[in-house]
Amino acid sequence: MRRFFIATIAAAAALPASAHGPTPQKVDETVTIAADPQTVWAVVGDFAGISNWDPFVTKSEGSNAKRVLTFQSGKTLTEEVDEYDPTKMTYTYRMLTPDLDALPVSSYSATLVVRPANGNQSEVEWYGRFYRGDTGNEPPDNLSDAAGREAMTNFFRTGLDGLKKKLEAK
Repeated sequence: MRRFFIATIAAAAALPASAHGPTPQKVDETVTIAADPQTVWAVVGDFAGISNWDPFVTKSEGSNAKRVLTFQSGKTLTEEVDEYDPTKMTYTYRMLTPDLDALPVSSYSATLVVRPANGNQSEVEWYGRFYRGDTGNEPPDNLSDAAGREAMTNFFRTGLDGLKKKLEAK
Protein backbone atom coordinates (compact mmCIF):
# COMPACT_ATOMS: atom_id res chain seq x y z
CA MET A 1 0.00 0.00 0.00
CA ARG A 2 2.84 2.35 0.85
CA ARG A 3 4.40 1.83 -2.62
CA PHE A 4 1.04 2.57 -4.26
CA PHE A 5 0.73 5.79 -2.25
CA ILE A 6 4.26 6.93 -3.19
CA ALA A 7 3.68 6.06 -6.86
CA THR A 8 0.40 8.01 -6.85
CA ILE A 9 2.07 11.08 -5.29
CA ALA A 10 4.94 10.90 -7.81
CA ALA A 11 2.51 10.65 -10.74
CA ALA A 12 0.46 13.59 -9.46
CA ALA A 13 3.59 15.71 -9.00
CA ALA A 14 4.56 15.04 -12.61
CA LEU A 15 1.23 16.32 -14.01
CA PRO A 16 1.98 20.04 -13.80
CA ALA A 17 5.24 19.43 -15.63
CA SER A 18 3.33 18.32 -18.71
CA ALA A 19 1.33 21.58 -18.84
CA HIS A 20 3.09 24.51 -20.35
CA GLY A 21 2.34 28.15 -20.83
CA PRO A 22 3.74 30.57 -23.34
CA THR A 23 7.44 31.02 -23.86
CA PRO A 24 9.00 34.39 -24.64
CA GLN A 25 9.36 35.05 -28.35
CA LYS A 26 11.94 37.35 -29.94
CA VAL A 27 12.31 39.30 -33.15
CA ASP A 28 15.33 41.27 -34.29
CA GLU A 29 15.35 43.41 -37.43
CA THR A 30 18.17 45.59 -38.76
CA VAL A 31 18.57 48.05 -41.62
CA THR A 32 21.53 49.99 -42.98
CA ILE A 33 20.75 53.58 -43.94
CA ALA A 34 22.85 55.91 -46.09
CA ALA A 35 22.83 58.69 -43.49
CA ASP A 36 25.02 59.49 -40.51
CA PRO A 37 23.85 58.31 -37.07
CA GLN A 38 23.02 61.81 -35.81
CA THR A 39 20.69 62.39 -38.77
CA VAL A 40 18.99 59.04 -38.16
CA TRP A 41 18.70 59.68 -34.42
CA ALA A 42 17.15 63.09 -35.09
CA VAL A 43 14.24 61.19 -36.65
CA VAL A 44 13.91 58.01 -34.52
CA GLY A 45 14.94 59.68 -31.28
CA ASP A 46 11.56 61.42 -31.26
CA PHE A 47 9.73 58.56 -29.54
CA ALA A 48 6.28 60.01 -30.23
CA GLY A 49 7.17 60.78 -33.86
CA ILE A 50 7.06 57.18 -35.11
CA SER A 51 4.15 57.94 -37.45
CA ASN A 52 6.51 60.22 -39.41
CA TRP A 53 8.50 57.21 -40.64
CA ASP A 54 6.65 53.98 -39.90
CA PRO A 55 3.89 53.32 -42.47
CA PHE A 56 2.30 50.77 -40.12
CA VAL A 57 1.45 53.66 -37.76
CA THR A 58 -0.95 56.30 -39.07
CA LYS A 59 -0.90 58.51 -35.97
CA SER A 60 1.27 58.82 -32.88
CA GLU A 61 0.83 61.20 -29.99
CA GLY A 62 2.74 61.67 -26.77
CA SER A 63 6.22 62.53 -25.59
CA ASN A 64 9.61 60.91 -25.17
CA ALA A 65 8.14 59.09 -22.14
CA LYS A 66 4.82 57.73 -23.43
CA ARG A 67 3.03 57.47 -26.76
CA VAL A 68 -0.27 56.29 -28.19
CA LEU A 69 -0.03 54.61 -31.59
CA THR A 70 -2.88 54.35 -34.06
CA PHE A 71 -2.37 51.61 -36.63
CA GLN A 72 -3.69 51.40 -40.19
CA SER A 73 -6.48 49.22 -38.80
CA GLY A 74 -7.63 52.06 -36.55
CA LYS A 75 -6.64 50.11 -33.43
CA THR A 76 -4.45 51.78 -30.81
CA LEU A 77 -1.70 50.79 -28.38
CA THR A 78 -0.04 52.75 -25.61
CA GLU A 79 3.68 52.36 -25.04
CA GLU A 80 5.94 53.73 -22.32
CA VAL A 81 9.69 54.30 -22.28
CA ASP A 82 11.74 52.37 -19.71
CA GLU A 83 15.15 53.73 -20.74
CA TYR A 84 16.00 56.62 -23.05
CA ASP A 85 19.65 57.49 -23.76
CA PRO A 86 20.24 60.01 -26.56
CA THR A 87 24.03 59.90 -26.06
CA LYS A 88 23.99 56.18 -26.90
CA MET A 89 21.18 56.71 -29.44
CA THR A 90 18.92 54.06 -27.92
CA TYR A 91 15.66 53.60 -26.08
CA THR A 92 13.77 50.68 -24.60
CA TYR A 93 10.02 50.72 -24.17
CA ARG A 94 7.07 48.44 -23.48
CA MET A 95 3.42 48.07 -24.36
CA LEU A 96 1.13 49.07 -21.50
CA THR A 97 -2.24 47.62 -22.48
CA PRO A 98 -2.63 44.95 -25.16
CA ASP A 99 -5.09 45.18 -28.03
CA LEU A 100 -5.04 41.79 -29.72
CA ASP A 101 -6.65 43.29 -32.83
CA ALA A 102 -3.78 45.78 -33.16
CA LEU A 103 -1.00 43.23 -32.54
CA PRO A 104 -1.67 39.60 -31.51
CA VAL A 105 0.67 39.73 -28.51
CA SER A 106 -0.17 39.95 -24.81
CA SER A 107 2.87 42.01 -23.88
CA TYR A 108 6.14 43.19 -25.37
CA SER A 109 9.21 45.23 -24.70
CA ALA A 110 11.40 46.53 -27.48
CA THR A 111 14.66 48.39 -28.02
CA LEU A 112 15.73 50.61 -30.89
CA VAL A 113 19.43 51.39 -31.38
CA VAL A 114 21.26 53.57 -33.93
CA ARG A 115 24.93 52.73 -34.58
CA PRO A 116 27.58 53.97 -36.98
CA ALA A 117 28.13 51.70 -39.98
CA ASN A 118 30.61 51.68 -42.88
CA GLY A 119 31.38 55.10 -44.28
CA ASN A 120 28.77 57.72 -43.52
CA GLN A 121 26.05 55.14 -42.90
CA SER A 122 24.03 53.99 -39.93
CA GLU A 123 22.77 50.66 -38.75
CA VAL A 124 19.42 50.70 -36.99
CA GLU A 125 18.46 47.66 -34.98
CA TRP A 126 14.97 47.18 -33.60
CA TYR A 127 14.42 44.14 -31.47
CA GLY A 128 11.83 42.96 -29.03
CA ARG A 129 10.65 40.25 -26.73
CA PHE A 130 6.99 39.37 -26.37
CA TYR A 131 4.41 36.77 -25.45
CA ARG A 132 1.74 35.47 -27.79
CA GLY A 133 -1.75 36.92 -27.66
CA ASP A 134 -3.38 33.94 -25.97
CA THR A 135 -1.26 32.83 -23.05
CA GLY A 136 -3.25 29.62 -22.51
CA ASN A 137 -1.90 26.20 -23.34
CA GLU A 138 -3.73 25.84 -26.67
CA PRO A 139 -4.04 29.26 -28.34
CA PRO A 140 -5.99 29.73 -31.56
CA ASP A 141 -3.83 30.19 -34.67
CA ASN A 142 -4.41 33.96 -34.79
CA LEU A 143 -3.02 34.38 -31.24
CA SER A 144 -0.20 31.80 -31.38
CA ASP A 145 3.56 32.22 -31.11
CA ALA A 146 3.81 32.16 -34.91
CA ALA A 147 1.14 34.86 -35.29
CA GLY A 148 2.91 37.03 -32.73
CA ARG A 149 6.30 36.58 -34.42
CA GLU A 150 4.84 37.40 -37.83
CA ALA A 151 3.04 40.52 -36.55
CA MET A 152 6.03 41.87 -34.62
CA THR A 153 8.42 41.12 -37.50
CA ASN A 154 6.11 42.94 -39.92
CA PHE A 155 5.77 45.88 -37.54
CA PHE A 156 9.54 46.28 -37.09
CA ARG A 157 10.43 45.52 -40.73
CA THR A 158 7.84 47.92 -42.13
CA GLY A 159 9.07 50.61 -39.76
CA LEU A 160 12.74 50.17 -40.60
CA ASP A 161 12.00 50.12 -44.33
CA GLY A 162 9.93 53.30 -43.91
CA LEU A 163 12.75 54.95 -41.98
CA LYS A 164 15.27 54.06 -44.69
CA LYS A 165 12.97 55.37 -47.41
CA LYS A 166 12.39 58.64 -45.56
CA LEU A 167 16.05 59.31 -44.83
CA GLU A 168 17.46 58.22 -48.17
CA ALA A 169 14.92 60.24 -50.15
CA LYS A 170 16.57 63.47 -48.99
